[in-house]
Amino acid sequence: MRFRGTTILAVRKDGRVALGGDGQVSIGETVVKSHSTKVRTMKGGKVLAGFAGSVADALTLYEKFEEKLDRYPGNLPRAAVELAKDWRSDRILRRLEALLVVADLEHCFLLSGSGELIEPDDGIIAIGSGGNFALAAARALALVTGQSARDVVQRSLEIAADICVFTNSHITVLELPERER
Repeated sequence: MRFRGTTILAVRKDGRVALGGDGQVSIGETVVKSHSTKVRTMKGGKVLAGFAGSVADALTLYEKFEEKLDRYPGNLPRAAVELAKDWRSDRILRRLEALLVVADLEHCFLLSGSGELIEPDDGIIAIGSGGNFALAAARALALVTGQSARDVVQRSLEIAADICVFTNSHITVLELPERER
């Protein structure tokens, strides 16, 4: 799958998680929209999600993922595993062309229809056409003290937008606050 016009990045750092995306939507080589929002909160602001790929397919996956979160409340890993299983085995879902990144304060996952369910070792994951650029920048910036998860996501997506023609600088960043102790 090749997703043009999308870059999504999630960073978990210092008890916080931030997820951001650019606003570009492309069809082929043409930019058709510049101010799209591809990230959202779920479960009353306790889970963040972002997508790359077909919007209609991603909306279907968001709905299915929310069903899994309802079935397994407070258990993001189980909800992600169950969605990945359904996505791979269901004939209709299997045809959906999208990738999802989902995150809470403890976990971050990339999910795909081919059965991938990946939790990064370093709490940083990116998808989409500018994903590799954003990922490289985030890994470097995460090492800088004083940079919050939100700061790392914002600056990394800006760097990706400077490099990738399918990523723009209209960036939306969502953040989950640190858990109360």
